[in-house]
Amino acid sequence: MGKTRVLIPTLALLLAAAGPVRAAEDPIRDSVVKIFTMTQRPDFYQPWQSNAQESLSGSGVIISGSRILTNAHVVSDSTYVQVRRAGDSKKYDATVEFVAHDGELATLKVRDPAFFKGSRPIVFGELPRQRDKVAAYGFPAGGDELSITEGVISRIEVVEYTHSSRRLLALQTDAAINPGNSGGPMIKDGKLVGISFQSFSGGGVENTGYGVPVPLIQRFLKDVSDGRYDRIPEAGLLWENMENDALRAYYKMRPGQEGVLINKIVYGSAAWGRIQEGDVLLAVDGVDISNNGTYLFDQDKRLSLTHLITMHQVGDQVPFDVLRAGRRERVLVPLSHCRDIVDGPLYDVRPSYFIYAGLVFTPVTRNYAGLWNRADMPTSLRSLQEYVLPSAERQEAVALAYVLPDRVNEGYHEFRSILVDSVNGRKIKRLQDLPEAFAHPEGAFQVIRTDPLTDFGGRIVLDAAKAAEAGPRILATHRVASDRSGDLAETSVAIP
Repeated sequence: MGKTRVLIPTLALLLAAAGPVRAAEDPIRDSVVKIFTMTQRPDFYQPWQSNAQESLSGSGVIISGSRILTNAHVVSDSTYVQVRRAGDSKKYDATVEFVAHDGELATLKVRDPAFFKGSRPIVFGELPRQRDKVAAYGFPAGGDELSITEGVISRIEVVEYTHSSRRLLALQTDAAINPGNSGGPMIKDGKLVGISFQSFSGGGVENTGYGVPVPLIQRFLKDVSDGRYDRIPEAGLLWENMENDALRAYYKMRPGQEGVLINKIVYGSAAWGRIQEGDVLLAVDGVDISNNGTYLFDQDKRLSLTHLITMHQVGDQVPFDVLRAGRRERVLVPLSHCRDIVDGPLYDVRPSYFIYAGLVFTPVTRNYAGLWNRADMPTSLRSLQEYVLPSAERQEAVALAYVLPDRVNEGYHEFRSILVDSVNGRKIKRLQDLPEAFAHPEGAFQVIRTDPLTDFGGRIVLDAAKAAEAGPRILATHRVASDRSGDLAETSVAIP
């Protein structure tokens, strides 16, 4: 069985055994909070409806500004949130103030000032070092009493955050992770150095947990200081290591010069139109990049060059030094968020969809692709996730998810997860293009062309007049209130 990184919805960071700590000796406990969340997640297969309501719990910590800091996954898709301080018996209503799903962080507000009486905002510390001792606070599964345990930092590196699929800096600890206190603070010398969030298990690996480190927490709080969250920026670069002497010589690198080869720039990304394919990236923000895509972070510690970018804010102008045709050049890149052709995972939003004559169309997101086990996922979806990038012709992949059966769409009832290339000769770059495309049939017919690669450019043809007449009947039969999601309402077009 291979190694698997597992996100537990209500994680607890339970470190190696430690003795009990009395409240009078430990002011930190007065700042720790248990969070109770009711969630209702959307159904990405039938996107006009929601799944059953669920309840979960997590942990948090009081910070400055009468706010509670926790994990994003503790409050994602929430419908109702309550909080209770350690040692208290009363729950208070809370609201989500800001949520950073990419960075696994969120802040909550509590309107009643009585909740904060006697508490002290946690003080932020510095990024810990390897082998530093930390204490983890939280509420393990099934318990209402605060748990305080201790352990050490075993590694600090860039890892994949399961909640967002982003690769970001994380604290690794030799701790066990259990359901109950995701979002609980990791404390060193009385100061917060991280927030626990996920575990690593399988393949004989044990006692490996992760925390969001304090630099990313501070980056998040700076981001939201203007009243909105702009997300963690990306450059949109795909690169190749340059550890081969011949490869470096081919691109005219001098002896001792190091960097990575830029093989692709994501369409519409921050680097699009600024960095070129075939450039050798030598430095980011004045920091030299090695041939393996890392930089010297702390003495003998190296991190992925992506960390240099993710610590910035959206809109920051960051210098990129490149070797272009043998000459060193400096290019300023205004950082932005980069969207994949298969976006997500998505939280706190309703899925987009459009239905025409019983044909249900939806964007291919990670949520939609996640409806399948990896082994059972359609080849077209797996190919999109692994090999396809956004382009001018397709910024979002649109799938015919399935068909609500009717006489008008007979012959297509078993169609599932087929990628759409065009409708009536109009390229479908994104879902929003569908209403306009169906408004212009090819004579008496609606003609849908499917993906030329994964479906060999097949055709779905409908009688335009009969399809228009059947639409309301099909929706009524299947109890679907609208033919489109709310985000498409403003682009409504009369379809003949």
